[in-house]
Amino acid sequence: MIPDFTAFCGELARLFEDVRQHRGGGVASYIPQLARADVDGFAVAVCTIDGQRFSIGDTTTRYCVQSTCKPINYAIALDQLGIDTVHPHVGREPSGHSFNEITLNARGLPHNPMINAGAIMCASLIAPDLSAADRFDTVLQTWGKLAGQPSVGFDNAVFLSERDTADRNFALAYFMRENGAFPDGTDLKATLDLYFQCCSITVDAPGMATIAATFANGGVCPLSNERVFTADPTKNCLSLMASCGLYDFSGEFAFTVGLPAKSGVSGALFITIADVCGIAIWSPRLDALGNSVRGVEFARRLAKAFAFDGLPETGD
Repeated sequence: MIPDFTAFCGELARLFEDVRQHRGGGVASYIPQLARADVDGFAVAVCTIDGQRFSIGDTTTRYCVQSTCKPINYAIALDQLGIDTVHPHVGREPSGHSFNEITLNARGLPHNPMINAGAIMCASLIAPDLSAADRFDTVLQTWGKLAGQPSVGFDNAVFLSERDTADRNFALAYFMRENGAFPDGTDLKATLDLYFQCCSITVDAPGMATIAATFANGGVCPLSNERVFTADPTKNCLSLMASCGLYDFSGEFAFTVGLPAKSGVSGALFITIADVCGIAIWSPRLDALGNSVRGVEFARRLAKAFAFDGLPETGD
């Protein structure tokens, strides 16, 4: 897919070393386990849609996916149920508010699946008739298929930490129930537990790059050639990542980088370049909006350096 992959990787390595010098921001402190992350951890990985792979930095470190679980949960719900069942419960417009703001749209629904309220709603839609264990198994197995390798795990300590500090998420869930947003019979506790479990899934940067490449490849994992999602859920998920994927920075990111992406407060960021590749960046130093400082800077430089056909543009 990228003809001169060696040159491409060399440019990624140069960008990596340049961005490594950025030491602004700090780790997420409102979740105790995340506050213990290695503040200087940094990894970048790429996987093309035909399986070319490269990674640099702390590539064996597993980190919690946090909000990067949101597009996956949305895609699972879409794939299982379809638009006509999912979107009566969640909107598809940017919210204009913080990711955990207690607010709903004019229809009394969460604005989109990429903010906390929408992600909780999507969790409620995933295999609700199964047991709690089987529901989480459904999600975890999907992550494994997306990554195409055994690079996916689960951090129970983070899950417990998430649940113990989740007052805002409980408030969001009760607010949505008050407004009749959930499907009938939704178990709020089970839904929230599933959401916290999804946030506590762990992955390394190469695995996350493969997940991004699976989205770039129309839902087919480039390492296993297994179809994980059908084409329409994949396309719809990328559309909402492009408009809502980076919290309150989504519009600026769309303007300066112009690629579907999703960030998480663990310092995770994955970028999907349709029909080309997926890129994952992990660096726990966050800006005021909850996005990885190095992740955003790397994405900006990447967009300036490449025309996304694998060849550097002329000039700096």
